[in-house]
Amino acid sequence: MIPAAFSYQRPATLAEALRIIAADPGAKLLAGGQSLLPLMKLRLASPESLVDIGRLAELKGIRPLDDGRLAVGALTTYAELLESPANRYGVLRDAIPLIGDVQVRNRGTVGGAIAHSDPASDLPACLLALDAEVLLRSAAGERTASVDGFFNGAFETAMAPGEILIEVRLPAGRDDAGSAYASLDQPASGYSMVGVAVVVFVDDARRIVGGNVALTGVGDHPYRARAVEAALVGSDGSTESMAAAAAHAIDGVEVNSDIHADRAYRSEMAVVYTRRALEAAFARTA
Repeated sequence: MIPAAFSYQRPATLAEALRIIAADPGAKLLAGGQSLLPLMKLRLASPESLVDIGRLAELKGIRPLDDGRLAVGALTTYAELLESPANRYGVLRDAIPLIGDVQVRNRGTVGGAIAHSDPASDLPACLLALDAEVLLRSAAGERTASVDGFFNGAFETAMAPGEILIEVRLPAGRDDAGSAYASLDQPASGYSMVGVAVVVFVDDARRIVGGNVALTGVGDHPYRARAVEAALVGSDGSTESMAAAAAHAIDGVEVNSDIHADRAYRSEMAVVYTRRALEAAFARTA
């Protein structure tokens, strides 16, 4: 199909882009276009104005911060993040090869995936488990926000009108941590019917002292499974303890039901894939 008519602007600088969207809060940002353009072709989205930020060098690149964290520019592609020597996060190295296809991974951007907030997107769950932050900028200034609490619903985030997501900040590496991602994908689209990102922390005896667990594809937005995290504390990593913690994967969540997976099946798979991700993450603490 052909998209509805729209105006198009391609600012040369980030400052120019901020001025444009400040004057036109209804304008839609275009980065890699791997999510927005298909929706426009199907007329599921019909923005009147597009602001193409895809060539802004200011939003590209991966660099270490002074405190050991890693800053990932919003226009960094999935492929660039996967291939970067600085990416030592097991959860990301598991998840990124599962995203879309080669074209999507080469064109789709980290910032676009977060701002789009698709309920079945893999990357938001990974960033939740990593306890990442995002840097947001508007014509009035900039602020940081935790990814935990950033996703408010299907295609809804805590970004304010006039803000652009500038970069993602990933935590410094830890010797006491292991992370992993496991997902049940829809074969045609590659979207996760259930996706689970896990980071676990252990003591010297390899008992779990904490963990972050996030699911995607299950509810109307990616979420932290707090009950699973609480059940993990004190675990020795045994099969029984991991299964017991995973049983809480959908506590308090209204589980999706669609043509790909009904509520009962998706609920069962959420538990199964949470257990698998927990076991894989714990194995990487050795």
